[in-house]
Amino acid sequence: MNDIFENTETMQENEHPRFYTAESVMRGHPDKLCDLIADSVLDECLKHDPASRVACEVMATHGHIIVAGEITTSAKPDVFNIVRDTLRDIGYDPKAYQIDCYIHDQSPDIAGAVEPELAEGEDEDTLGAGDQGVMVGYACNETPEYLPMPVVAAQRLVTLLEISRMTGVIPDIGPDGKVQVTMEYNGDTPVRITTVVVSVQHKEDTDMDGLADLLDEYVFPLAFDGMPADDAEIILNPSGKFVQGGPDADTGLTGRKLMVDSYGTFAPHGGGAFSGKDATKVDRSGAYMARFI
Repeated sequence: MNDIFENTETMQENEHPRFYTAESVMRGHPDKLCDLIADSVLDECLKHDPASRVACEVMATHGHIIVAGEITTSAKPDVFNIVRDTLRDIGYDPKAYQIDCYIHDQSPDIAGAVEPELAEGEDEDTLGAGDQGVMVGYACNETPEYLPMPVVAAQRLVTLLEISRMTGVIPDIGPDGKVQVTMEYNGDTPVRITTVVVSVQHKEDTDMDGLADLLDEYVFPLAFDGMPADDAEIILNPSGKFVQGGPDADTGLTGRKLMVDSYGTFAPHGGGAFSGKDATKVDRSGAYMARFI
């Protein structure tokens, strides 16, 4: 009876495959741009004051970058130039944006929880959490990264697009872009990549057939190395063209790419963003530790 049950279960799995999709975005995507600015502010604070308490949020829209949050630090971060340098590094013109900054100290109530007054005999290194929440960790054995295969494929694709743009191997693409990778599963086993969607910003006069050829030559073979992707359907810029990008085309916010930053559709997410937060913000450190465990 056990053998019959197992064979039936396998047959049912083969008859009803499951499909999972993972996505990733380039650094110039407006949401990821905001994440990068927030983390750049955090990095500058921690560089000069490891005890900095930082919760930095960013919004980017046409012609405007707004930085806000709670920062308590002995460092003196030059937020305006941090924003300008990040924009320039990603590939946007800093002169095209007005930068507004609204930052104040961390709430004393939160600070009291993070570094509480210690009772006699308590460890002086005791450090509290600056918030409460739900954090999710996930790992699997599909890839050396302990991540689902389509998640790794999407991240590889984005990384290779970035490298190709910055090195000039594919000169006509811009800093904004998004990819999606859909994979068929038989039970918990990845079977094949079925569909790949690549939406990447490009110059007005770009030859799309030529761009597709360059992706076929330099990007896809490395992105899908070791993965079953020989018969995948690849869709390039399904909207037809993608000339206007970044904050000029779409408003960006920190924390709006939570699933890109974690596990896609494979695991739930507690809802807390990672970017722009020091380690006392358990949205970030708790999620990292849950993943590590």
